[in-house]
Amino acid sequence: MSKATPFVKWAGGKRQIMNHLLEHKPKKFKHYYEPFVGGGALLLELAPIHATINDSNKELIYVYKCLRNKRLFKKFYEVCKEHEVNHSEEYYYQVRDMDKKKTAYAKLPMYVKAARCVYLNKACFNGLYRVNGKGQFNVPSGKYEKIKCFDEENIQALHKYFHKRKPVILNKDFAEAVKTAKAGDFVYFDPPYDVVGEQSFTSYTTGGFDKKEQARLRDVFKELSDRGVFVMASNANTEYVQELYKDFNIHVINARRSINSKGDGRGKVEEVIITNY
Repeated sequence: MSKATPFVKWAGGKRQIMNHLLEHKPKKFKHYYEPFVGGGALLLELAPIHATINDSNKELIYVYKCLRNKRLFKKFYEVCKEHEVNHSEEYYYQVRDMDKKKTAYAKLPMYVKAARCVYLNKACFNGLYRVNGKGQFNVPSGKYEKIKCFDEENIQALHKYFHKRKPVILNKDFAEAVKTAKAGDFVYFDPPYDVVGEQSFTSYTTGGFDKKEQARLRDVFKELSDRGVFVMASNANTEYVQELYKDFNIHVINARRSINSKGDGRGKVEEVIITNY
């Protein structure tokens, strides 16, 4: 069976810079941590035996939990197939608006919410995941005639990996997610990037990720480094990020951004990979 790849198109996805990440990762490590897992490109590339993943997006975490559990996976798979069969623009908005009925939505099984997350990601405009101040998904339809929630071979490879390795899956603050990291472990931070001006796209949860959060992340980075943990982080190449991580190794790379709310916001950008080793 082929190596699994991300099941969603996610802003900030790392497949385009994978060669740089692999170049700068530690040669050896024990337990792998990814507190902003998103689509999990590096996780799936490394396919570690021991891993802890985390994300603030609860809906995304439901998908990972369904991939790990045989019973939930079967039900998740079936609901995704139902979405494919029923897909239309009208159907898309019906599914999108499910979370507006808070009480009813809260009672839905995890696998239904997980399948909804994947379907909306595939059917919405440009693969964006964005919520409003109430935490409700608000991206318009991509106006696709047909939708395929996943590649068959890949979804089975994903299920095989997660069911076999059974990584720890969390939905916590990033600082909480790495509290158990020890010397020799590897933590990779891929947070919402620092931005200059208004060209940002960080509304995956209602909390946001501002300059204070960037500084708090740097403090966690330093704390882990002092404990002997291998730490690597990705971010935008801004003056603020350069100043925050001036005591560490900063590698500037070129990348391409393919997800943005505006077409002219896509294209080549400079990013940084920061390491403590």
